[in-house]
Amino acid sequence: MSQSDPTTFRCWAEIDLAGLERNLKSIQSTLPKRIRYIAVVKADAYGHGMQQTVARLMQAGVDMFAVANVAEASTIREIGAGWPLIVLGATLKEEESQLFEYDLIPTISTVEELERLDVRATRENANLKAHMKIDTGMGRLGIWHEYANELFQAFRDASRVSLHGIYTHLASADDDPEFTRRQRKIFIETIARADWLPVESLLIHADNSAGISTFAPDSIYNAARIGLLQFGIRPYPESMLGNAETTPIFEFKSRVGITKTLPKGASISYGRTHILERESRIAIVCAGYGDGVPLQLSNRGEVIIHGQRCPILGRVTMDQTIVDVTEIDQTVASGDVVTIIGRQGDSEIRLEEFSEWADSISWEVLCSVTKRVPRIYRTAIQSG
Repeated sequence: MSQSDPTTFRCWAEIDLAGLERNLKSIQSTLPKRIRYIAVVKADAYGHGMQQTVARLMQAGVDMFAVANVAEASTIREIGAGWPLIVLGATLKEEESQLFEYDLIPTISTVEELERLDVRATRENANLKAHMKIDTGMGRLGIWHEYANELFQAFRDASRVSLHGIYTHLASADDDPEFTRRQRKIFIETIARADWLPVESLLIHADNSAGISTFAPDSIYNAARIGLLQFGIRPYPESMLGNAETTPIFEFKSRVGITKTLPKGASISYGRTHILERESRIAIVCAGYGDGVPLQLSNRGEVIIHGQRCPILGRVTMDQTIVDVTEIDQTVASGDVVTIIGRQGDSEIRLEEFSEWADSISWEVLCSVTKRVPRIYRTAIQSG
């Protein structure tokens, strides 16, 4: 949804598209000129909304896109043609036809996948570009590096599927530099063993947002997969993010339904997990776990009302959350704006802080803001 007037909503998310473009330009300015920018927009662009964010990224000048599956890829093709589009997940047999219909670049991890797609390409009388993934320690998709030569040879023998790129996935780029160095070494050495490869004409990539500061001048890498950082999500140590200056573009807001006074000793919400220690003024916020306020924020998280932080009381419920507004020095009334993630006045609840309350990670939190929460998109004029 893209309505622009939040006054009719009980809760909503605001997405700053101008901020997205500023983030993109900042990241691009820190990357070596040879590095192609692969914008990762899987999972509905990490909850920001696929259609609007992809359209803005197309206008802003990304080189290509990456998504999780062919269904997401087909959505991008409805937005615009011409951008190379990598499918990061495995392609099921029933999805093969869409690779050709939408001109997609599949990820291939096994000889069986390659042979199957080569047969399909022959039947379609079409050529297919593909990326080969090497497992250097993630233990997920990709052919295990010790067996990679089998897949390299299979690409050499394929008649209709050509090797367009090679990549791996760093398992612990944010917290285990020694293992990351090991993965990089394995990746480079595995490629080097196939000395017949035209490396200079292939896309070689390993890094996501967590590793963009580590490109070496003589590295064979010539592309980077950027997802979180372009949305202003900075869950990694600042030293890992290079000089890119990015800001959050996502805010999650709601409204006060009612306020009321409860006496000392009154219990709050299901399970009576909070008992008031004083007479308190409480506000009922029109958002709960059915909207994306995690149950883990019960008796733990906070929201912002009138620029002041207010603690969550008791258990978060499906459609409503109870907060303590006793300390607010202004009258809190029905319809007042409640900031769940974002800035209000001089106060801010950052996504990273919210995620800690939820015992989660930033990108899971964003993907958990549900479809019943309308997304409102701000342009350059609106964002200032």
